[in-house]
Amino acid sequence: MKIKIIAVFISLLGTLLISSSVYHKQEAAQPGYKIFVLMGQSNMAGRGQLNDEFLQKKHPRVKVLTAEMTWKIAQHPLHFDKPKLAGVGPGLSFGQVLAEAYPRDTIALVPCAVGGTSIAKWEKGAYDKNTDTQPYKDAVRRIRAARKSGEIAGVIWLQGEADSREDRAKVYNEKLLNFIKNIRREVQDPALPFVLGEIGHFRSRYDLINKELRKVPSLDANVSLVTAENLNHKGDTTHFDSNSAEQYGIRFGNKMVEMLNRN
Repeated sequence: MKIKIIAVFISLLGTLLISSSVYHKQEAAQPGYKIFVLMGQSNMAGRGQLNDEFLQKKHPRVKVLTAEMTWKIAQHPLHFDKPKLAGVGPGLSFGQVLAEAYPRDTIALVPCAVGGTSIAKWEKGAYDKNTDTQPYKDAVRRIRAARKSGEIAGVIWLQGEADSREDRAKVYNEKLLNFIKNIRREVQDPALPFVLGEIGHFRSRYDLINKELRKVPSLDANVSLVTAENLNHKGDTTHFDSNSAEQYGIRFGNKMVEMLNRN
């Protein structure tokens, strides 16, 4: 009798272990997840003013990877690089455009932007003293966590204010293309779509970088560019106001959909 009871117990335990294993595999796979990485400096992170209207915005199929590496419904602010400054950025409206374009999918956003960082801070091993972070290393860590839920579908990049000097502009595209290559190698996708955004048309020196950014799509067939034309700053001639940040996200989203549909 005891032998039969033990045999039944072992059989039940085996069934439970198998069921648990299947469950966790299904949980990790997250079917239907399209994952997009948000990278750059403060305008990607978002510095637009938060108010009740923007705080309430969300979409049931747009999620964000939190600082704790868990998924939740995305709401402003998405980033946490500088919690006291984080506000409305382009990420949420970008995700909403993708959600409408792919109604069967959950759009999963991975915020990685770090305010104030030059492109040199996005090289492997680089350290940003102002935020006590390693932007590239930290982004890779978050990308790897996100990939447990699916494959990376694309990257949006908004950065350059910190490099708006003649000496830095001369080497900007070399560094940017190397960065793109590194991210593609990390996710094992040599054709991973990148959508770059111009920095605001707010200061004459910003055009040093915008001129360089406009060259990149001709150097890489899987890179596109969106314009910052007719977008407004919030009064500091650097950061997009909330409405402009939201509009910019729509531009990023439309361009990403265009790229995904042609691939």
